[in-house]
Amino acid sequence: MTPLTPILASQFDSLEAALKHFFGYETFRAGQGAVIEAALRQQDLLVVMPTGGGKSLCFQLPALLHPGLTIVVSPLIALMQDQVMGLEVNDIAATFLNSSLDAATTQQRQRDLLAGRIKLLYVAPERLLQTSFLSFLDQVQTQVGLSAFAIDEAHCVSEWGHDFRPEYRRLAELRRRYAQVPMYALTATATERVRQDIIQQLCLQQPYVHVASFNRPNLYYEVRAKSRQAYADLYRDVRQRSPGSGIIYCLSRREVNELSARLQADGISALPYHAGLSDHARTLNQTRFIRDDVQVIVATIAFGLGINKPDVRFVIHYNLPRNIEGYYQEAGRAGRDGQSSDCLLYFSPKDIYTLEWLIEQKLNPQTGEALDQEQRIARQQLRQVIDYAESTVCRRTIQLGYFGETFAGNCGCCDNCCHPKPLEDWTIPAQKLLSCIARCQERYGLNHVIDVLRGSKNQKILQRRHDQLSTYGIGKDKTVDQWRLLARTLLHQGLMTETTDGYPVLKLNDLSWEVLRHHRSVYVPISIKATPTPEQPNDGLQQSTTGLFQRLRALRKQLADQQSVPPYIIFTDASLQLMAQQQPQTLVEFAQISGVGKRKLEQYGHQFTAEICAYLQEQGLAAAEVAATD
Repeated sequence: MTPLTPILASQFDSLEAALKHFFGYETFRAGQGAVIEAALRQQDLLVVMPTGGGKSLCFQLPALLHPGLTIVVSPLIALMQDQVMGLEVNDIAATFLNSSLDAATTQQRQRDLLAGRIKLLYVAPERLLQTSFLSFLDQVQTQVGLSAFAIDEAHCVSEWGHDFRPEYRRLAELRRRYAQVPMYALTATATERVRQDIIQQLCLQQPYVHVASFNRPNLYYEVRAKSRQAYADLYRDVRQRSPGSGIIYCLSRREVNELSARLQADGISALPYHAGLSDHARTLNQTRFIRDDVQVIVATIAFGLGINKPDVRFVIHYNLPRNIEGYYQEAGRAGRDGQSSDCLLYFSPKDIYTLEWLIEQKLNPQTGEALDQEQRIARQQLRQVIDYAESTVCRRTIQLGYFGETFAGNCGCCDNCCHPKPLEDWTIPAQKLLSCIARCQERYGLNHVIDVLRGSKNQKILQRRHDQLSTYGIGKDKTVDQWRLLARTLLHQGLMTETTDGYPVLKLNDLSWEVLRHHRSVYVPISIKATPTPEQPNDGLQQSTTGLFQRLRALRKQLADQQSVPPYIIFTDASLQLMAQQQPQTLVEFAQISGVGKRKLEQYGHQFTAEICAYLQEQGLAAAEVAATD
């Protein structure tokens, strides 16, 4: 390798020109340009972009436009290897250091780093914070310069995040040791509480904060009751979505093994993934899935973090997830390339008992005592998931509301919006419920309020003299489940609120008082039958281009196998679809395809244009000769 000449932003007419040169894209996604400009001003960053939103580019492009080395903190070996592979295919000097390397390889990579031959280094937090490695970074800073620290999966810093990792807490040491080096925190999901915790824990200094919409408009969300023929339903759902890649999530290792074996026996190429398998077996199964050797991976939640496969066409949760944030992350592994994809959740009350049992197992490893606060929070999170599963309002309204984002509803891409339930005017019951919350001085949760409304004589009601309230017993005409449905509707529509600290207490807001003063009506969707299975989303290809698309996929797979890389590293499905639609027959035309940068044009242009020309000739269509040069 030869030393890199630092590539400065001034060498390009625009950031878009640099984007096309390195990555093959003509335009930035929403928010990317502003984030990159802030990085080029050497500001700290807090970037929250949903899966598939392009947050990696927010530190990769600045790394190429700044002199010096950018350190990328990544929690998993699979994640860093995947990203480095994608950069290398674009002829970008990136590498990683982790436990998978032997001593000789590690030493050679360190020599390359000190010689300035690498622009991006991926490393785990545990290695990064070792005293010996920090001393090595001091050498890098002296000889090459440190451009920035990019903390990927930054939600791991926060105890309030869904995947807290204690080793991430120590990353603030980097700010103290390298005070002048900018720090970027990036994550796909973070509530306001988690965002503030990230800023505090990493000591970010007046960071540029970008929080993208959490909405993934290309994903279709559906919740379906799990029937007694659950496996038959699952098999049908997978067959309907063939040949697309998919992930099926289960709660237990036993269920993972059983489902994957049954699918294999029924002709579906499927493999299991869970912590009970050996490291070798997990790695092998994951690799075969990523490289399109198998269609389906059946997994526990141990699978997914750091999996960059962009063309997952469906994610099925065979069991109820633990919390809304986890579900959003897991379902969000579908459609990272922006193409239409399905997210299906099978809901069974039996799963609730399983998850409640798991919550009870949350014990302090030192004392063996129950972790009361963690258990309270976990129970409330489970209640939110159940509300989501049973809800009859727009799925996106609930998901986005969890992250503090307002959504008007009627997304047109979920079961409740595509197959809406009939509405009933429940304004009077809503007034009863809100009035009861007020009479209870906004100090209790839903169970207690329902007990008051239904005239319960339990000890807590009598001790607090709530049997003396004017709202006591005025709701006997409705069942507990009906009151729960109404409460969920009010919460999802923003007509009341609920605390989120593990003690879910109902609170009134301004809209609550509009209902109480007869200034606003309340309509509740009533479920009368199971939701019909939706039509499969159109993949955007006209029938006439489907054959060419499949030919290009086959060529991509052949090249990927030759190079021992995942097919999407060469081109994504989205780029192949554009090729099938636009049918470029010369290198000049091929260079205009989104995802074709300078390096990929040189490496793959001739083969793909030749395949397109051959296909057109076979179909009896006129084809221009493939240009021999650029």
